[in-house]
Amino acid sequence: MSSKDVKMYSQVLMGGAVVAIFLSALGYMGTDIWLASTQWLLVAAVLALFGVYLKMK
Repeated sequence: MSSKDVKMYSQVLMGGAVVAIFLSALGYMGTDIWLASTQWLLVAAVLALFGVYLKMK
């Protein structure tokens, strides 16, 4: 993997984390989409963690 690919994957993971946070907020408002709000926050944390890891690599 080149460093350009790693940066792109990092950005995709961070974008996924933002989407998961949005879905969590949407679930908090009353419309759960596939997972509960707390589960979406866990997904966001894992995606962000891997995104930061790849950014450091």
